[in-house]
Amino acid sequence: MQQPAEQPTRQPVTVVTGGSRGIGAAICVRLATEGHDVVIGYRSDTSAAKEVAEAVTAQGRRCLTVRVDTADEADVDHLFAAARQLGPVTGLVNNAGVSGPNGPLVEADAEGMRHALDVNVLGYLLCARRAVRDMAPRGSGAIVNISSAAATLGGPGQYVHYAAAKAAVDAMTVGLAKEVAQDGIRVNCVAPGTVWTDFHEDPQRPAKVATTIPMGRAGRPDEITGAVSWLLSDDASYATGAVVRVAGGL
Repeated sequence: MQQPAEQPTRQPVTVVTGGSRGIGAAICVRLATEGHDVVIGYRSDTSAAKEVAEAVTAQGRRCLTVRVDTADEADVDHLFAAARQLGPVTGLVNNAGVSGPNGPLVEADAEGMRHALDVNVLGYLLCARRAVRDMAPRGSGAIVNISSAAATLGGPGQYVHYAAAKAAVDAMTVGLAKEVAQDGIRVNCVAPGTVWTDFHEDPQRPAKVATTIPMGRAGRPDEITGAVSWLLSDDASYATGAVVRVAGGL
């Protein structure tokens, strides 16, 4: 009896927004080591994006860098259109984010908060919407949203508006996961705690808050990447709607 022909393995092609620095850059490199071709979405630092791209290609993977404002619908469409050069997009890591004004809410300016909400909430929604439009016809795909432990801790005295935005990301994850499960698309979330990156207005904040973290230290970007990689992989084939906290016990 003739054996059925083996189906070709689909090459993972993953879009990572905010991929030129911090956690996003570490995610790009980790995914490359695990066989993903990577599309790096970045806002403004071309040299940093190029450096990450070189680290990806050093792993033998293909890589594109695309300048994008994730809160702009046309830019998001351009990002995903460019990604097609590497093949069908199989994964999205929604990571681009900004803190917005730092300090008590009573002192925060409306324009700064509006920009933070545009990037941290609308940007995630626009990217996820486009990813679903591309993935649904193929009946498969995975989205990982990067949230924050601030979503449940609240960010008092520093950025309540940012915490509120990340709580929206958690809710979006749960709702969208249920909405697109029948399309074969999984949607999950990773919520880091305080991590050593240049995201912080005070570069030494991770050290200053270490005593408030049960593990006694801030995390490293590479300590977040494993959860993201797992959620994109076939090992997580039955995981959707999950918010995975990687926060040192916070």
